[in-house]
Amino acid sequence: MTTTNTARHHRAARRAARAGRRRALPLAASMALLALVAAGCSSSSGSTASGGAASTGGAASAGTTDVSKVTLHIGDQAGSGAQALLTAAGLLSKLPFKATWSDFTSGPPMLQAMAGGAVDIGSVGNAPPVFAAAGGDNIAIVGAFQANPHGSALLVPKNSAIHTIAQLKGKRIAVAQGSSADYHLLTVLNKAGLSVHDVTLVYLQPAEGLAALASGHVDAWDIWSPFVEQAEAADHARELVSGVGYGSPYSFTVASRGALADPAKAAAIRDYLKLLAQAHAWAATHEAAWAAVWAKATGLPSAVMTQAAKDDFATAVPITPAVISSEQSVSNAFTSAGLIPGHVDFTKYVVTSFNNTAGGPHEPDVPLVPAHHR
Repeated sequence: MTTTNTARHHRAARRAARAGRRRALPLAASMALLALVAAGCSSSSGSTASGGAASTGGAASAGTTDVSKVTLHIGDQAGSGAQALLTAAGLLSKLPFKATWSDFTSGPPMLQAMAGGAVDIGSVGNAPPVFAAAGGDNIAIVGAFQANPHGSALLVPKNSAIHTIAQLKGKRIAVAQGSSADYHLLTVLNKAGLSVHDVTLVYLQPAEGLAALASGHVDAWDIWSPFVEQAEAADHARELVSGVGYGSPYSFTVASRGALADPAKAAAIRDYLKLLAQAHAWAATHEAAWAAVWAKATGLPSAVMTQAAKDDFATAVPITPAVISSEQSVSNAFTSAGLIPGHVDFTKYVVTSFNNTAGGPHEPDVPLVPAHHR
């Protein structure tokens, strides 16, 4: 990048570090939902859900704390997020607490809202927690998922002359800043001997990135499902590389330290994580049923969502030392590239006491000390 672009990039990186999905809204709904979110729009989880997952056996919390009067403010990414998944699995009505849902276009703005106290918990990709931690936000990873690497891809226009990563040098690449796609792209470039300074990064949210690729305003676009499948089905895109051998295999559920410090909310978070893990397990074995609900939520064709359901499933896993080490590598890569300021010790941004919600061993609680005090 030029000196001007580099300076602009660093200013943007500092803003993103303050802001904190991985996932994003569908193209048709994203701009409208952005306006709704800005206006503070949210919805209740009180409606009855349908689907095939087994009942958890009542509305009582798994612990001893009564959570029936608790309200969790849940950040989501509509259509491909937790609310649609819990609905499809028949588990939304099993939440033993009250929930409000706020939709975001990707993980970084969700964690920005969390830092501002508007969101208690939400699921994001591998990079948003890194940017949030670099900005000093009081967040903690409380759940982990291992994802299918085919849910990520670097795309080029179908008729592009670009067929190797080396040919991206000097090109314009769209990516959502601070997202898992940002890290995927960083690893793709690094493995080919390139750096972010050898290309021009164009920071766009997913709907904007899709339009930019289709119109030729960018040469490539790094993105996740279902946008990968949407772009390919619309005959706009060709996959240069998938997530196989690139990026990180993990995504995360992140909670605010304030919510974790509240015993009742912490108990509700445990229930939420347990049901979310069950919903993901259900989706992995009911692809067609999940794809049908997902298609309805996104407004995308069923054929697109059927493929996306195959490409983009995740399994809840305990937060082990290996998971923490993987996330530390993500953070170190952004630091080395100059995309976040300074070094982040990720052991300070992890709580392992919810591991048994993913079927792993229960571990002693990590002291809930505000991150900036440690």
